[in-house]
Amino acid sequence: MASSNNDLFSTLKSLRSSTLVGLQATQDAMHRHPRRIAAAVLALLAGSTMTAFGVAPLTAAQFNTPPAISQISEALPLPDLAGQVVQLDEQALSLYRSDVTRSSDTIDTLLNRLGVNDPQAAGFLRTDPAAQTLLLGRPGKMIKVITLRGQLMELVARSPARQSDQLDSHFTRLTVSRADDQAPLSAHTEQAPLQASTQLATGTISSSLYAAADEANVPDSITNQVAEIFGSDIDFRRELRKGDAFSVLYEAHTADGEPITWGGSAGRVLAARFINKDKVHNAIWYQEAGHKGAYFDMNGVSKTRSFLASPLAFSRVTSGFSMRFHPILQRWKAHLGVDYGAPNGTAVRSVGDGKVSFAGRQNGYGNVIELQHSGDRKTVYAHLSRINVNVGQTVEQGQLIGAVGATGWATGPHLHFEFKVNGRQVDPIAIARASESTQLSPQALAQFKQMVVSIAQRLDTAEQQSLAGTHSTARFE
Repeated sequence: MASSNNDLFSTLKSLRSSTLVGLQATQDAMHRHPRRIAAAVLALLAGSTMTAFGVAPLTAAQFNTPPAISQISEALPLPDLAGQVVQLDEQALSLYRSDVTRSSDTIDTLLNRLGVNDPQAAGFLRTDPAAQTLLLGRPGKMIKVITLRGQLMELVARSPARQSDQLDSHFTRLTVSRADDQAPLSAHTEQAPLQASTQLATGTISSSLYAAADEANVPDSITNQVAEIFGSDIDFRRELRKGDAFSVLYEAHTADGEPITWGGSAGRVLAARFINKDKVHNAIWYQEAGHKGAYFDMNGVSKTRSFLASPLAFSRVTSGFSMRFHPILQRWKAHLGVDYGAPNGTAVRSVGDGKVSFAGRQNGYGNVIELQHSGDRKTVYAHLSRINVNVGQTVEQGQLIGAVGATGWATGPHLHFEFKVNGRQVDPIAIARASESTQLSPQALAQFKQMVVSIAQRLDTAEQQSLAGTHSTARFE
């Protein structure tokens, strides 16, 4: 037993000595090669970690046993798609469309264009006394329909007022409707008032006044008024230049909130500015108590003169006061008047106050009217299709005296107009510019100048936009 203990003691002593030697050697090696020892230790640790991670979780039993899979089933409520479709069909898919009537329209073509597939409605529009007015009269009526699955629920047609004295203030409304998709149709007409708002528009001339006005969305009736207002200042036939600019503040009419498309869609021009060859012309509408309303410049001088620049509302001029090649005589001849090309029947007006000195037929002039004015001045209106005055009758400026025609030596419908002073023909534009104008009274002038301030600011802003090359239309309720 003692011998065994001695052997064990010797072995432990020898192992201790070996361990100490090994530790000393390791310590010496770490001092000599610290980086190599650190890298070896890290590699050993990493390998040991990966081995532990990759082997420890798996056992032979687990490797041969497939994993357990759990399946869970749960009933989810589906949306009521069928109910939603029915609800949309009954409520939300009520559609409306708008259009205007055309001269070639029938009930069928109009309803097809509006998306109405309703034979019952088509039959009703053909037979009901009120509904039959839908396609009567001039085309251009504003139509709006509301349909449900193609069935007509409501049709509203808006057109000019029936009475001529209400054309500027009312419109005719035809309503065809049913209470629901099972109810019969009914129709009735009524006269409803037009609504008015104020609009400011600007434009720049590139080719013609009408082209610029169309680009600025200015109604033709307003364009005509602008040409009339400045007709004594600007010869729109000869003096218009590319780059000229205009601004106009005017009344706009709507029917049930919709801009109307027929004549009279706009009311009166309230103010206007026209820049022609860098010269600024202004006009503002003002009515002094006890006097007729008129247009005045910024200083209160009336734009209305003793003579109008034209016997027609602004129209296309085919021949001016100059030399021309005579279409019948086939030679160059002085044209001592102005020819206004216009459709047959266009109204002709007196350019100034006067008395009818001749009304009848005269050789190449055909049907002609001569008016005697103050200061030995006379005007001649030739080739008329109709004469509305008699010799000796007194007429006022702007009064309708006849209609455009093609009588006498005329190759087509037009008005030949002459202005004579002491028996000699002169340029009508020059006479209109030189004719007398009126001025406001001192009391009215003070009120006018107060009103001008705000309007001038609007026109100044619009002018800046126009000169910047932009076109705009703004509405003021």
